[in-house]
Amino acid sequence: MTDKPPEPSLSPPSKPVTLQDWESLIEDFQHGGARRHRWTSAHSILIDQALSCLNRREFPLKLQLIVFLEEFSDPLFTSDPDSLPKTLHRLIETLRALIQTPADGVHVTLTLKEQTMLSVTAIVIAADYMLDGLVELLLTVANRPNHGVDRQARAVACECLRELEKSYPCLLSDIGGHLWSLCQSERTHAAQSYILLFTTVVHNIVAKKLGVSILNTTVPLVPFSAPQVLVNGSAKEGSGGLNYKELRRAMSFLLEWPQVLTPCGMAEFLALIMPVAMALELQASMLKVQFFGMIYSSDPLLCHVVLTMYRPFLDAFDGQEGQIASRLMLLSRETQQHLVFRLLGLHWLLGFSELVLRREVRKVKGIVDMGLRFYPSVFDPLALKALKLDLLAFCSICVDMLKLEGVSGEDMGNDKLVVKVFQDGLVSVSAFKWLPPDSTETAVAFRSLHRFLIGASAHLDNDPSTTRSLMDSTTFTSIQGILVDLMLECRRLVPVIVALTDRLFGCQKHRWLGERLLQTFDQHLLPKVKLDYTLVSCFPIFDKIAESDTIPPRGLLELLTKFMAFLVVKHGPYTGLRSWSQGSRVLGICRTFLMHHHSSRLFLRLSRLFAFTCLYFPDLEVRDNARIYLRLLICVPGKKLRDMLNLGEELGISPSALPSFNIQSPLSADNLKKSRSISSYVHLERVIPLLVKQSWSLSLSSFGFGNHESGYPEGIRDSEPIIEESDIDSSSTMQITPESERIDRPQEPLRVMDAKISEILVTLRRHFSCIPDFRHMPGFKVRISCSLRFESETLSRIWGLDSPTGGLDELDALPALYATVLNFSSSAPYGSIASYHIPFLLGEPPRKTDVSDQAAALAIVPVENGSREEDSFRAPVMIELEPQEPTPGLIDVSIETNAENGHIIRGQLHSITIGIEDMFLKAVIPPDIPEVASPGYYLDLFNALWEACGNSNTGRETFPLKGGKGVAAIAGTRSVKLLEVPASSVIQATERYLAPFVVSVIGEPLVSAVRDGGIIRDIIWRDEASDSALDITTSGTEFDRGPLHLTYTDDVDERDSVVNTRKKNMGCFLVLIFLPPRFHLLFQMEVCDVSTLVRIRTDHWPCLAYTDDYLEALFLV
Repeated sequence: MTDKPPEPSLSPPSKPVTLQDWESLIEDFQHGGARRHRWTSAHSILIDQALSCLNRREFPLKLQLIVFLEEFSDPLFTSDPDSLPKTLHRLIETLRALIQTPADGVHVTLTLKEQTMLSVTAIVIAADYMLDGLVELLLTVANRPNHGVDRQARAVACECLRELEKSYPCLLSDIGGHLWSLCQSERTHAAQSYILLFTTVVHNIVAKKLGVSILNTTVPLVPFSAPQVLVNGSAKEGSGGLNYKELRRAMSFLLEWPQVLTPCGMAEFLALIMPVAMALELQASMLKVQFFGMIYSSDPLLCHVVLTMYRPFLDAFDGQEGQIASRLMLLSRETQQHLVFRLLGLHWLLGFSELVLRREVRKVKGIVDMGLRFYPSVFDPLALKALKLDLLAFCSICVDMLKLEGVSGEDMGNDKLVVKVFQDGLVSVSAFKWLPPDSTETAVAFRSLHRFLIGASAHLDNDPSTTRSLMDSTTFTSIQGILVDLMLECRRLVPVIVALTDRLFGCQKHRWLGERLLQTFDQHLLPKVKLDYTLVSCFPIFDKIAESDTIPPRGLLELLTKFMAFLVVKHGPYTGLRSWSQGSRVLGICRTFLMHHHSSRLFLRLSRLFAFTCLYFPDLEVRDNARIYLRLLICVPGKKLRDMLNLGEELGISPSALPSFNIQSPLSADNLKKSRSISSYVHLERVIPLLVKQSWSLSLSSFGFGNHESGYPEGIRDSEPIIEESDIDSSSTMQITPESERIDRPQEPLRVMDAKISEILVTLRRHFSCIPDFRHMPGFKVRISCSLRFESETLSRIWGLDSPTGGLDELDALPALYATVLNFSSSAPYGSIASYHIPFLLGEPPRKTDVSDQAAALAIVPVENGSREEDSFRAPVMIELEPQEPTPGLIDVSIETNAENGHIIRGQLHSITIGIEDMFLKAVIPPDIPEVASPGYYLDLFNALWEACGNSNTGRETFPLKGGKGVAAIAGTRSVKLLEVPASSVIQATERYLAPFVVSVIGEPLVSAVRDGGIIRDIIWRDEASDSALDITTSGTEFDRGPLHLTYTDDVDERDSVVNTRKKNMGCFLVLIFLPPRFHLLFQMEVCDVSTLVRIRTDHWPCLAYTDDYLEALFLV
């Protein structure tokens, strides 16, 4: 199809058009489009040819051609305004010739004449070009009253004149007297057209207030000329006033002719007469006497005529409202009538009752008495049932209004009357309970329920008191119970009830009714529903309850939690996708809660539901989604959470309102430049600061002791397999060492053990058997608590985000970081460090400082409140290390996160310092040791390790580790540290930093000072200064690393080597610290009043390099 319409293959015909050409042309015009457009340039020629054909007597398509000219008069006649008068004159002359031609029944028929008059009149009116010749021609046809042959043509001429009078008011006002005479003379059925024509002329005269005479007409009928008021364009309102006397005589004449009018004619006649009667101030009783009897007619149109007359003349029909209502009610019951007329009768009855109610409430009592007994019949058509239920709903409204007016009647005092009416009325459409929810019966039932529900609270009524009174009415309460019962009995009706609540929420006035309905469902439906798979059918109404922020979420969340537990219990091999489907829908309702409620209102029960789903639900996808929702609920505040859960257009957000994500390349120069300074406004800080910020660490080589990965000689080695003599056969390739070579090797000294050494070895083996071999299994974890925060103002300025502003929504305006990942790495032997993920972090608000206000700067702020406020802008971060050597170090931190505008932020943060105190752990307790016996076990372990790290014969012993593959040996080292600090400082520092590691306190003064504090608990308290198991004053001072051997005499060298600067010995602290992966640090602190001597023993001598600084910082802080 081309853009340009095709040109006609032949030029417009100059010769007469054939029948086939006319048929093709008419078909092209009716088809439209390009086929009609091809004749655009030939419109004037087509009219000439059409008029020529109409003048030809034998042309067979005259009727089709005149209809064609009327149908397409707009493009044909108005395309050339200059030639329009000439064309219309030719058209009228063609009509004149056709009318004057005698009808032969073949080529010229009365039907052709009548259609030509109608078509020409329509063309002239459409062209808006009045011609006196057309009016004169029509008057000529009409001016032959009682001529029986062409009576239909005369009626058509009168109708054409009436249309011209409507289009050009007062066109025939000067010849009103002639028209009155024609009405009096006409005795055929065409009299109706004459009467309506004359009535239209009188109506226009009264409407325009022209002072013309109807009886004394001096202007001849023909030839006709338009009146001067119309020619001069002043036919709006006359200045001479109405001729009331003649107009009243004309009205008397017209009121005598209703019997000759058809029902349709009567309707038009009365529509013209009533304005004239009111303008002439005629008594309404004249019209009532003349026309009220038509209410009992079998023709519904005549009943409608009476109803149209009732509205402008209310006083004339006073007292006859009951007769009209009774007749309309009888009309709807007449089964012989067509259904449309029965429906019209009910429509008229409802409209008539509203008119009566607006005029005076008391007058509607008779209608209500009849309407309350007007129940739908079982065999009534469904449309009729619907209207009858509407009538019952209207009567129920009238009952409440009559009660307010103090009018009593039959059953008017019964409060349950309206409920009974509604329930009895629904019996006729009770099939909706078992029919599909989209059935017509269901629609009718719930339409009526909505009518009864809103009652007298109309949509156009702005008075909220009607809605409040309705919520407290018996009708509303009963309908709520009916809806609850319907949802319990017929689950498939739940979507229909949801649609009903949506309809209430859609109206600003009735939304409170919807809220009250949802509250009723929450209180009465949730406790009654059965917990099974059919509960999913109630999810649509549950979703509406979740959307309402006026309903406490407790009941629904508890029900959903029970339902999730039911799904977990009932899950099996034959469940299929049911668990996934219903679990996902439960999470959808939870999402609705998060979108419409404050997080604090939901946190407890919703977090329990999510946690239960994460742990026990059988479907993996549902568990993952629940885990995501749980993290969002915990981490993200309300408004930003709703923005994240928003699905875009679901909340009416236009695409332009959504943030524009201009994702830049992560390698762009701009992003690299911004990322270099990220550590200046994004901070990862330790929660507990270090006592000693170690700036160095001791790194040792293997010293030729073999392949020790840890860098010190006391590493873990694999245990040597025991080879039995029977395992060696002739095929073995093992090399047997000759006896002579074995004799040449130096002999190992003979180890002598007593009971004490044996007990020590048993304790140590038991202890080391609980220490995992980190080479083959996960070792001990060291956890460093940190917090992540960022400065919102700096981040917004650098990355182009909206700057936070003060106000009520200050928190919502703060920027946030999403999906933050922290990666850790270190050159220290900490193993692989897992990354940490933070789903959401809110920026710190800008600090409000006023330098000039010194009083505000010196104000005292509670520490607890300040810390709580700051915690909301910090994300906790836990760094987990698995040390392979207890040494300090640095952890490098890199961050990768997403800003709100879609920027990916990457960069390096400040390193986290790891100190020797981070390596302090409590020794593990064997599983067979009861909790009450743990203090004694810790003391025995301390004694065993103290002996093993001192002068003991345990140096050659190896102890198997957990896992059975590795063994460890103890190579002890000793040291001392004298601290010139008072005893009170030592006690406070020990209680604050070393309380978990104290295994015993010895000495009555020290025990008394420590026990009363209650910080150090569950240890061994000894009041005596010495004990059989351990004598704090008899330890030797040997620091040589020669072979360990048993000593049975006290060595006093150590006692003599220490300068005695102590004045009063209060007691001793025994401290046992485990250093992962398998080492120990022991403190024996002899506390005096002015100084403390710390004796140190350890099986990892490199840690002594950091111990001195730690002790000085510990007691001098």
